[in-house]
Amino acid sequence: MRFTIDGKAGREYHGVAMTEERALEYFHRGFNCAQSVFAAFAGQLGLSEETALKLSAAFGAGLGRMRGTCGAFAGLSMIAGYCNGNLTGNPEDKERIFALTRELAAAFTAEFGSLQCRELLGLDAGAEEGARPSDRTSAYYAARPCERCVAFCAARAAELLRDHSAANQI
Repeated sequence: MRFTIDGKAGREYHGVAMTEERALEYFHRGFNCAQSVFAAFAGQLGLSEETALKLSAAFGAGLGRMRGTCGAFAGLSMIAGYCNGNLTGNPEDKERIFALTRELAAAFTAEFGSLQCRELLGLDAGAEEGARPSDRTSAYYAARPCERCVAFCAARAAELLRDHSAANQI
């Protein structure tokens, strides 16, 4: 299956769209980091693009631009939940997704030094920002690790979905 964004065909690799590229295309179109990661997999999750973008919209820029947990990581975590989330209140079932999330967080932190948007961007702890997002300019992209975070999280999400698909084939 070939995936498209606004009618633009994406490259394929073993029948799966180059999801890092798709995620970065969303990001470069102005979607936030969480939306970019999550929406890149909408078709594989059985969601429309619109639904995926809406579900992940509030998680960008460290949850509502409050600069908490990285939005790209939030998008990855949503996909981890789809693949391995608990369907009961059983502590052992919850432990499985919590352990996976911690493993993903450790890999992200090893790569980028922090899981916190504020720290990733090098912002002062006391710096106040409003809800209005920054304009996307070449300076914006050059000054931030966001593209790398989006690509990293999209690559991990692709691995999770590939493993999930293989585990659920009959």
